[in-house]
Amino acid sequence: MDIHHLTYFIEVAKYKSFTKASQSLHLSQSTISKVVKGLEEELNVELIDRSAKQIELTEAGEIVFAEGEIIMESLNDLSTHLYDLMNLKKGKIKIGIPPIIGFLFFPKIIKGFNNLYPDIKIKISEDDSRKVIQDVKEGTLDLGVVMLPVDEKEFDIVPFVTDELSLFVHTSHPLAQRDQVEIKELENESFILFNKSFAIHDIIIQECLRAGFRPEIAYESSQWDMIRGMINENLGISIFPKPIANIVDHKFIKAIQIVNPTFPWNLGFISKKKKYASPAVREFIQYISNITPPNYE
Repeated sequence: MDIHHLTYFIEVAKYKSFTKASQSLHLSQSTISKVVKGLEEELNVELIDRSAKQIELTEAGEIVFAEGEIIMESLNDLSTHLYDLMNLKKGKIKIGIPPIIGFLFFPKIIKGFNNLYPDIKIKISEDDSRKVIQDVKEGTLDLGVVMLPVDEKEFDIVPFVTDELSLFVHTSHPLAQRDQVEIKELENESFILFNKSFAIHDIIIQECLRAGFRPEIAYESSQWDMIRGMINENLGISIFPKPIANIVDHKFIKAIQIVNPTFPWNLGFISKKKKYASPAVREFIQYISNITPPNYE
């Protein structure tokens, strides 16, 4: 079995489409179709059910797909091991971070690490927490920064930040005169939240439900600047990590502690259990394990 042919089949199985596989591999659709057909003849089984409108894998195809991914991951690990052997302390680290976490503290982390290891390149991917968790699980990211807790059976975790979420209101809002507020007092407020793809969205709704009400959501956005701008215009309230208070304009926005209960905001770096970690990744994990969590200022 040619390893390239197995790769072509895996792409077809992943996308359930010859067209998308050909686009991913930059090969003609007819070439990929011939390769998959040849693989079926070599194994003497049908791997793809072509009778439906959208192609589906046969039982044999599911087995070859699952085992093929294991083989390809092993080959990738082999290549990584050899590269590391020849390029000690060099390499790349792929890290996923939600945007709001990234701009709070990540530039300082990257700068400090690069000062120590200038030959290790870090590639940052900004996405919501759910996508970061999924990408780490699938192995496309080496590390992810997410809100804790996460499944400890799936991931190795390095706790990093322990803090709280706070209420953010316009300075003209009646609550702006307060230093503390209980979540139940927000029942009649209009909320401005990150959209549903962000973990913080569901956490806020769940806490409001526990307090006995469903929050009235006036606006949702995936952009921090948009939400900040709407609070600046007194269009609603929002709940963010407390360190956000250090970067807002205090002429327009007031941060207020939430009590009874408090909202924990705990962050950690996660990596996939049993996945090979290159020396570069291990160096980075060691680095973040030893540094003092950032003060966000």
